[in-house]
Amino acid sequence: MVPADPERLDDLRLVELVIFDFDGVFTDNSVLVSSEGIESVRCWRSDGLGLARLAALGVATLVVSTEKNPVVSKRAEKLRIECRQAIDDKAECVRSLCAERGISLDRVIFVGNDINDIPALEIVGLSVVVADAYPEAVEHADLQLSRNGGYGAVRELCDMIWTARTTAQEKV
Repeated sequence: MVPADPERLDDLRLVELVIFDFDGVFTDNSVLVSSEGIESVRCWRSDGLGLARLAALGVATLVVSTEKNPVVSKRAEKLRIECRQAIDDKAECVRSLCAERGISLDRVIFVGNDINDIPALEIVGLSVVVADAYPEAVEHADLQLSRNGGYGAVRELCDMIWTARTTAQEKV
């Protein structure tokens, strides 16, 4: 596990954009396939409340996924967050999103779990992985969450940002 560097956690107060991978972050990385070939995934309900808190703080959130299945966009739609899917180069997508919004990469968090997330983890201000991330991804993370993907990892990070922001505001 990558322990949180207290100086890096100060970055949580300054974050403007949080970008999440989907499979293995919002989900437990498993898929259910019906006999008709329809795929379903399992997500953690409380993630939505955490994302709503970030929206209330003015922190933008979105999903960037390589997955093509519409379950990704349907979940993002329900959570009221933007979604880019069928993305092969997540780092390029992150750069493009930041350029479109005028956000510096050092004000961005990327949350991933697997080797295809590494290029995006390497270019942002704070790279985060879930507790059950693959070891290769963990090596590129500034912070490893205590919760597994699909079991409240998204909510954990949202709550960390909420606490950092609201605690900082109380001190002012």
